[in-house]
Parts: sequence; structure tokens; C-alpha cells
Amino acid sequence: MRVLYWAELFWPYLGGIEISSLHLVAALQGRGHEVTVITASGPRPLPAEEYHDGVRICRLPFNNWLRRRDLAGVRAGVEQVTQIKRATQPQVVHINMSRPSLFFHERTLGICRAPTLLTLHAPPAPQVGDGTLFGRTLDAASWVTAVSSATLLAWCRAAPSIATHASLILNSLPMPDLPAAPLPFGPPRLVCLGRLVGEKGFELAIAAFARLCARYPGLRLVIAGDGAARPDLERQAAALGVAGQVDFLGWLPSEQVPELLNTATIAVVPSRCEEGFGLVALEAAQMARPVIAAHVGGLAEVVVDGETGLLVPKEDPAALAVQIEYLLTHPEIAQAMGQAGRRRVLARFDFDRCVDAYDQLYQKLAEGTGHAKPIGEHDHSGL
Repeated sequence: MRVLYWAELFWPYLGGIEISSLHLVAALQGRGHEVTVITASGPRPLPAEEYHDGVRICRLPFNNWLRRRDLAGVRAGVEQVTQIKRATQPQVVHINMSRPSLFFHERTLGICRAPTLLTLHAPPAPQVGDGTLFGRTLDAASWVTAVSSATLLAWCRAAPSIATHASLILNSLPMPDLPAAPLPFGPPRLVCLGRLVGEKGFELAIAAFARLCARYPGLRLVIAGDGAARPDLERQAAALGVAGQVDFLGWLPSEQVPELLNTATIAVVPSRCEEGFGLVALEAAQMARPVIAAHVGGLAEVVVDGETGLLVPKEDPAALAVQIEYLLTHPEIAQAMGQAGRRRVLARFDFDRCVDAYDQLYQKLAEGTGHAKPIGEHDHSGL
């Protein structure tokens, strides 16, 4: 089947949506689908077109054209998207974002009448209401999926009309080949991973870590990722007197993430935003790491409080420190939580089942046989 996969950013960018999209489209391509990705070019100097694992990636400077109100560029972008759609003749268009570049999809709807699948990766925001670009995209979608129950229910409350054609397909990733190592306690290591931006709350992790350093002199905090908040985080660590015990690794290639997590005693996910899912928590559970996370959005579906990790109120570094100390002083509980998390990933977040769900949904949409179910019956099949 010919699939046009529309994403705000794609490989080699490494945010949560980009990582999950990369694995999904590669798996779909491996099953015989012909996938073309349309994405924004982003800030890096990347080729306008290239192939990765057999997947064609078309990059256009959508945001530059729109931000600069470059009418000639906008017209050129509409023409380029038109040419891509005409050349690929997609049987399904799969949209994975709510950014302004959807303008170019909307302007080229008449080129092909393929059904549209819209995957929601985050809860509703004020700018996606009725009459907005994304609101129109939501209304026009043939089917809607969400990556967590929390995200699905939030959207069904905000836009009740989608309930007749919306379902849950849980996010997932392939299991790493690397075996999970025992948790290290001599000395212990806390690991945070992700974009260094305010919504991820890494300054809360540093504040919690600083409360524990006197009692655990060998304790280290490892922060992997990069972003605009990094200088502030480095200054915070210095001001709290723990700069020598906090390691900023910068961005890691996704294939190195399991190796990093294998060195962790505890994975800390202190997000302050309503996470649509919580991919870092999933990656940590794959490597049998207990996770201490903020109780926000879809994170509570990945981390089962008291079973695979611990949940804390958001914006509460004191509570975060208490729970970290609890696992540091109860290593047998930490080990058991990590193993329980890994078992739950295998049972609940199987990657092949996730790919099966999209594969089946594509087929039904292309055949015009998609059907609705009551929200309470939605499951991982996506149908």
C-alpha cells in the first residue's frame, strides 16, 4: 500500500514522536508498504530528499515560508506537495502533528482523495479549536488514533464528534537486543533523558538530586539530551554545589539509549507538561529500570505506581527526592519494579502488535471498511 506519512520533524531529529515514527515507518516499509515521508526541513542543513531504510523522506522549509510570509515560497511549497502527492498517489495519508505546515496538506487536498488517519500525540491545546487549521484537519480525518488512553479521552471530551471514529493504539518501540544489566548501587546513578526544555522539568530533577547528595556522596545524575534550557540547568547545578556530580551528555543516537539506561539505577521523568505518552519511561522499562515520574498525562499508563515505578505530583522536587531515596534504600524493591516494568512492556507494549494495528487500520481505511466502536471498547488493535 502507498502511504504518505506527514510529520513535523523526522530522522535524524530524535524527539519522542520522531523516534516512534522512525521505527513505525521502517516496520511498515518492511511489511511491503511504500512509505513516503513529508516533513519540515528544520534547523539542520539536511538534503531536500533522501532515503533511509528504504523510506523516501521529502523535506520542505514549511516553517520558514510561513514565518516569513514568503508568498512565493508558499506557492512553491504547495506546488512541491502537489507534485509529491501526484507522483506517489497515496492510498492513505497519515498525519502525525498539529503544526502550521498542515496548511500545505489542506491546500492540496484535491490532488488525491485518500482517506486521512490523524494520530494524536498530545492532549488538546487552545489553538486547535473549531475553525483553526488543526480543527479543520481533525474534522476532516477519516479516522483518529491516540497514543494513550489519557490523550484519547482528553480529545474526545474536547471534540466529542470524533468518538465515532477514534481508537487507541499505544505507542511502542522494538525491544533492544542488549540484555538488561543488574541495577548498579555502588555508586547509584540517576538518568534523565530527553529535550532540555522547560516542559520536561529537568530542573526539578537537579533540585531533588541536590537534596540527596550529602547522604549519598557517590550518587550521580546523568542528563542526556540537549536544548535551550541546558545553560540554565548547568548554572542551577553549579549554584546548588553539585556541578561535579551532574553529567550533561548532550544528544545521544537512539541506538545508544539502551546502553545508557543499562547504567542507570533509576530513570527519572519529572515532566511538568501533560505528556501524551512518555516514551522515555517505556525505554527505561524495556531495560528493566524502575521509573520515578511525574503523575501527568500518559505517563501514568506507562508507569504503574508501586509496581513498575513511582509517581509523584508534578512540580514537587521534595516528593521526587523522597521517592528516589526510598528506592536507593530499598534496592530489592527497585530491582523488582524494574523487572515488573520489563514484563509489562512485553505484555502491554509489544511493538509488533502496534505495527499490526496500523497495518490493519490502513487496510480498512483504503478499502472504506473502517467502523466505529464505543470508546470503552477501544483497545490496542485500533479498530
